[in-house]
Amino acid sequence: MTAATELTVGQVAARSGVAVSALHFYEARGLIRSHRTSGNQRRYGRDVLRRVAIIKVAQEAGISLAEIGAALESLPEGRTPTHADWNVLSTAWRDQLDRKIAQLKKLRDGLTDCIGCGCMSIDKCPLRNKGDRLAKEGTGARRLLVPSSP
Repeated sequence: MTAATELTVGQVAARSGVAVSALHFYEARGLIRSHRTSGNQRRYGRDVLRRVAIIKVAQEAGISLAEIGAALESLPEGRTPTHADWNVLSTAWRDQLDRKIAQLKKLRDGLTDCIGCGCMSIDKCPLRNKGDRLAKEGTGARRLLVPSSP
């Protein structure tokens, strides 16, 4: 890389909106890479901006850093990913994101009548579980969970 195409950690932080400490953390986790100058300063290729953007958006969607790291391994180092590269990454998350979307919709719709109520005991409450009869189906909020895929 030439000096004109390299970015300092401060430049990456400013351009990406991510704190320098977060960039160091991402690098320690292997999510992004830098090299060191002769003065032992970090330098990043411009492609790191796209990787950081993916990390931020994926974290917002609730994807774990381990899953993000696995997906980023499918992308090439040192060059802008192609459409095919992005397709590999997005396909890996599609089912997971669809399930999260369905779960969030069910939670939103199931809690609409409960916001501000807090009683959880009225007969018409969609979350009521008299006598804990749902225990045989498993742990957690059974009525709010989206069924798992086979």
